Amino acid sequence: MNPARALILRPSVARVFLRPKFEPVPKLQANYLARPISISAPRAMPQFRLKDVSSLSLQLGEKREVEVEGVEGGKVLLLNAGGRISAVGPKCTHYGAPLVNGVLMKSGRLTCPWHGACFNGQTGDIENAPALDALAAFKVVEKDGAVYIEGEEATIKAGRRKPNFKCGTSGGALAEKVVVVGGGSGAIGAIEGLREKGFVGPITMISNEGYLPIDRTKLSKALITDPAKIQWRDDEWFKSGSVEIVHDEVVDVDLVSKAVITKSKERYIYSKLILATGGSPRNLPVQGFKVLENIFLLRTVHDTKKIVDAIGEKGKKIVIVGSSFIGMEVANATAAENDVTVIGQESVPLERVMGKEVGAGLQKLLEGKGVKFHMSAGVDKAEPSGSNPSKVGSVHLKDGTKLEADLVIMGVGVAPSTGYLKENKVVRLEDDGSLKTDENFLVVGLKDVYAIGDIASYPYHGPGGQGNYTRIEHWNVAQNQGRVVAHHIVNPSLKSDFFTPIFWSALTGQLRYCGNSMHGWDELVLQGDPGEGKFVAYYCKGETVVAMTSMGVDPAMVKSAELMKLGAMPSKTDLKGGLDILTVPLPA
Repeated sequence: MNPARALILRPSVARVFLRPKFEPVPKLQANYLARPISISAPRAMPQFRLKDVSSLSLQLGEKREVEVEGVEGGKVLLLNAGGRISAVGPKCTHYGAPLVNGVLMKSGRLTCPWHGACFNGQTGDIENAPALDALAAFKVVEKDGAVYIEGEEATIKAGRRKPNFKCGTSGGALAEKVVVVGGGSGAIGAIEGLREKGFVGPITMISNEGYLPIDRTKLSKALITDPAKIQWRDDEWFKSGSVEIVHDEVVDVDLVSKAVITKSKERYIYSKLILATGGSPRNLPVQGFKVLENIFLLRTVHDTKKIVDAIGEKGKKIVIVGSSFIGMEVANATAAENDVTVIGQESVPLERVMGKEVGAGLQKLLEGKGVKFHMSAGVDKAEPSGSNPSKVGSVHLKDGTKLEADLVIMGVGVAPSTGYLKENKVVRLEDDGSLKTDENFLVVGLKDVYAIGDIASYPYHGPGGQGNYTRIEHWNVAQNQGRVVAHHIVNPSLKSDFFTPIFWSALTGQLRYCGNSMHGWDELVLQGDPGEGKFVAYYCKGETVVAMTSMGVDPAMVKSAELMKLGAMPSKTDLKGGLDILTVPLPA
């Protein structure tokens, strides 16, 4: 055994769960070091009666939210998960969605109705992003014609529990060292996944944003300016897991010496490297856009702070260039008390992804909030303000239209943020600047280097994908990829499990999307009216549904995502006949 390559696993501590699902423990390979297992004795837990529940008679896949007597505001979700009756926290730990409205597979997998977070219905453990905390799980006891749960009152009220993250790194120079470059969704998914799965080697996260990982989705949807309000974890959390946070910028990777080099000329040695640097917002290569002030990109909290400061007391003329999701979300967030105009190249917003019917409906919804649109338009230049020539004053379209502007916000997409690798003679970047990976997100041609998130092109095996290399810029996808990488580092023999890509957007109502249409679709099956904010749209390639989107019809999206994962999605013909996805039975 080469001690420098030893992977150290966390000591296990026995816990008492409700009818836990035991999984076989893989035999440790020669290059694994294990520490002794300690056993903590169970202690008696207080019991609380469930209101109006007299027996455990739930059918397979059935769930019910019930009150807990003696606990103010206390509720649990009682469910038959995989043939076992269990009780877990009733709300998703992501944004608090009621899980009783979610999807419970017969296998026991419980999915949030809003954003696709998945939990093990027996243990409450996380199975899919975007939730980071697990659900609290309680032992269920049936006696004397009543049903009780065992647990602490505070835990019942919280309904959630932190993952197994605390760790004191051991092994020193002998331990596997993981370096994560980037501080976004993929990074936190990888870091938390490593600790959850028992990795106790040193972890270093290097980010150039200047703050801890945040819920980036809220930047364009709500223009949050305080990172503390949207950070997922605080400093103490990372310290408890012995995760070193470095605020610096990576400028190169020495793949021979296995070291990451930063702008401050520091070198960070790694055994495994996870590249999760995300995307860089694009600007326009036209007159005025790179020199005038008050023209903003949007990627970080620093960007939102500049935008909000420029808006000030509102009443501003805001021009948004690009009818992308970012552009449309910013239009929705700034429409109140401002004069907002969106410029788009397509005939309707989001036409390439959503199609004309859906795009036109979403445009109608935003027009109802006062947003104006100039579609099928090209930008010619930006001109300075007459009162302050250093700032933008107007945007000119190629058809001669002049749009006055106090500020301009760019929403023309992102490019893989891999500039630090462009001069690297060992790394091969794809034409779009991404890194090609395998199913475990190992970079093709490189050893011990993973790439996840916006910079990764990976074989997509979802409906219509056929293993073609695909780059997906979704928050959920990056975090799930991080978890796949973590599991592969801890157990390289583990085969990665397919997850359906999920996306959501705030466009007057909550738009939900799953699947992937990057490799084309030829027909749209539309149920409902996008212009009224209540619809389901299916994107089909032949008879196969490759993606779907919905608004106001939860949990249609998450049910579709689960059916896609199992290869059990209805056909185009069935859906054209009016089949309601919510009535489709779930496979065993």
